[in-house]
Order: sequence, then structure tokens, then C-alpha cells
Amino acid sequence: MTEVSSRLVVMKLLDKMDKQAYSNIALDSALKDSGLSERDKGFVSRLFYGVLERKLTLEHIISLYSSKPLHRLDGSVENILKMGLYQLLYMDSVPDSAAVNESVALTKQAGKTSASGFVNAVLRSFIRDGKQIKYPDNSYDRMSVEYSCNIDIIKMLCEDYSREDVEDLLKASLMTHRTYIRTNTLKTDTDTLIMKLNENGIMAERCSEAEDCISAESIGGVEDSELFKAGMFHVQDLSSQLCCKVLDPKQGDTVIDICAAPGGKTFTMAEMMGDEGRIIACDLHEKRVGLIKKGAERLSIGLIEAIRNDAKIFNDSFPKADKILCDVPCSGFGVIRSKPELKYTNLQDIKRLPEIQYDILCSAARYLKDGGELVYSTCTLSKKENDDVIDRFLRENDSFEAADIMSELGNKGHKITIFPGRFNCEGFFISKVRKVGR
Repeated sequence: MTEVSSRLVVMKLLDKMDKQAYSNIALDSALKDSGLSERDKGFVSRLFYGVLERKLTLEHIISLYSSKPLHRLDGSVENILKMGLYQLLYMDSVPDSAAVNESVALTKQAGKTSASGFVNAVLRSFIRDGKQIKYPDNSYDRMSVEYSCNIDIIKMLCEDYSREDVEDLLKASLMTHRTYIRTNTLKTDTDTLIMKLNENGIMAERCSEAEDCISAESIGGVEDSELFKAGMFHVQDLSSQLCCKVLDPKQGDTVIDICAAPGGKTFTMAEMMGDEGRIIACDLHEKRVGLIKKGAERLSIGLIEAIRNDAKIFNDSFPKADKILCDVPCSGFGVIRSKPELKYTNLQDIKRLPEIQYDILCSAARYLKDGGELVYSTCTLSKKENDDVIDRFLRENDSFEAADIMSELGNKGHKITIFPGRFNCEGFFISKVRKVGR
């Protein structure tokens, strides 16, 4: 396909995101059987995610140069302008003239011919002004435009953490990041896998923070890799692998992964256990339970029992567990560099999450044996969903005590907030408690 056709794919993806969609699922669906070359797929991925990452920055620029207010612009035309501006600002491989001309051509191809002159005028005016972004004077407004994040989210994070930490998080959301994978130790060892990855053109090296974790580059199209198909590894961020390391399941343990889909942590725990013991992996939706089963089959893991279950409701058919992983649904503000659309979340839409998380935690804790351990984790950095939930649980449940974690990495206490800047991984929260049976 030509690059104009590739741009049309991006425009349609952005239009779909305007109607609510998950970026990774939408992109995978668009690229599958698309007939695009690998080069064009790379172009589509970069432009699509780039526009999502810089959405508010690009909207701010449009508002300065458009004769119409944003809310009156046709949605597709607005997305074409965002694409053009992103190419002008952040894609050195695209000449300015091509960014403008292809945007005008795309406007016509999309059936918006009457807006082609408007698109041309906005983009050329921006070029004439030296492609300089004029930021707002107000501190929060500037951060919102500079890092393209809802101002309410920025204010919330600044209440919980230092401004420096928040800026580091937002900067990281706009940077490329490494891919982490977990060796399937049931089939191979990490040194052998690294050698095979390198032979296949994937630069890979051991990650020192977690055993059998590999940091990799140039790993696009991972599901097309023969090593992946053979079940030699699964993709899993370092922060999630650290979560499993903290829980530390042993051979022969009974483990419940209460919110398991799509199954990455379940697979890592099964490998840590040498596929000996029992893991009950749960999800509310049957389709997502199927993802766990499919992944376990690819990895040749036998101890996983993937079932549909409502985590908030106690299931009296479950056994008592040695270890429980309670990785609850959350706002996801720690993974905004992988899912940039989360930067635009309306906080009103997630205000009930802490109560839901607490209910899941209380229900999950009832399955634990005396002396057993539970890890509560999220991929968000909101203290309302993290510290407040686990601290409330310890206050209201005197048969549980805090268990220190990750002291080898300099952490003190039973909880840790992982910022992307420290380990070059996703943001995450991990805490651990032990049942003492008082």
C-alpha cells in the first residue's frame, strides 16, 4: 500500500478511538490481514500511537490556528490535522511538504474535499511560524499541553507525589521504552533464549532486577516469531514480573490469581513453580478466561485451572490457598505510555474503583491459609487505589499483618510504588500481607 493508504488506516483508527476503543486491540485488528508491508505497519503504528500520545498538545495547536472552535470541526478532519501536525513536529523522516500534501490528499480521499483548503491553511500557517508551540502560562495548563494529559489527572497526581515525580512519569509516557519478556523455564533457559533471540535479529539481554527476565529491543511482530509460537517466552513488563517475584510461589503451592486475564502473571508463577502445584486463574468474562487457556497451552503449562469467577463474591468451592495474587482492575495511570488514551480519563468515571478494589481484596483474603501470603497490586499510581486500599484493609482486618518486600532493592516496608523512570518499566504498585490467624 502507499503511505496515503497507510494514513487512511491511521485516520480510521483515530476515528474509532473517538468512539471509545482500546488502542492496542484496535491497532492489532486493523493491521491483521491488512496487506500492509512491514514498513507501512511500522508507519501506521508510530503515527497512530504518536497522535494518541500527543492528543492535547495537537488540539492546543489546532485551536491556535483554526478559524473554527474544535468542537465544530468534523471529527475526521480534526484527526487529519492532528496527523499532519504530528508528522511536522515529531517525524523527521517525513518532509514538511509531504506532511502537508499528504494530509490534503487524505482529506479528499476521506470524502472531505471541501475541508482540504482549510487543512492546507492550518498546517502551512504552523510551518510559517517556525513550528513553535505556544504554551499556556499557568503551570498546570502548561503541563497538560506539554505532556498531553488531562489537567485533573495531573492535579490528582501532584497531590500524591512531588511535582518532579509527576513530571518524570509524564515525560516517560512520551518516550520509547524497552520490551520485557519472561523466559519459559519449562522449555528453555534464559541464556539459550537470549542467544536464539539475538540470532533472530532481536537485541536481548538479561534484566538484573528479576530472574529469567529479558530486556529486548526490535521485537515488533512478536506473535509472528517462531520462538513465541514455540512457547519459549511470553511478553510481560518488568513491573509485573516483580509483582510475581514478591508473591514468590513455591513448587507444590496452591495459588489463586483472582483477576488473572490475560494471564501473564499466572504464566510466570506457573514457571516459578516448575509446573508443580495448583493455580486457579480467574476472570469475570469467559472470553478472557479463554485467553488464559490459550496462553497456557502455547507455553505447555499444565497446572493452571482457568475459570470464570466474580472476584467480588466469595466462592465457597475454592480451596484454601498458600498464596493469592490480587491484581485488581484499576485506572491504569502507570501504563499510560503503552495505553496513551488513559491520559484522557474522566476522573468521575473511576471514582468508585477504590471501593470495588477493597471488596475484591476482602473477598480474596478469605481464601488464604493461616501463614499464607497475599499480594495486592495495581498498574496505577493513584494513592486512593493503592496505599489507601491496603492500609484500610490492614486497619480493619487484625488477622493480617504487613510483610516487608523488595528490601534487596532498597525498599522499606510492605508496599512499593514503581515509577517508570527508576527501572524503565511501567508504573506499578505492589504490597504484601500475611495471614497470622489471630
